[in-house]
Amino acid sequence: MTRTILQRRLVDVSERLKRLRAELVVTDEQVSFLDGEAEEFRLRALVSETPLADAEARDAQQQADTMGRYRDGLVVQIGRLQHELDELLDRMAAELSAS
Repeated sequence: MTRTILQRRLVDVSERLKRLRAELVVTDEQVSFLDGEAEEFRLRALVSETPLADAEARDAQQQADTMGRYRDGLVVQIGRLQHELDELLDRMAAELSAS
């Protein structure tokens, strides 16, 4: 791989990693909010014991679970990109030491 291509890939992976990390920060906040909201609806359902309250609690928990799975996917993507970035840096270091 030529140095120019390697540098472009490094920049690309770094930018993607930066975007995903920023998205993860926002997603963490959303997960926290939705978890709190789901807990609130769960408590309301326990107190009111109505079918509507139970349905609202289930819906809120489903939203929180969906956002949690999305967050987990972001963490996996970030891990993969970090691994790719490490490999690219190793290649660049090997190229520089061979020069």
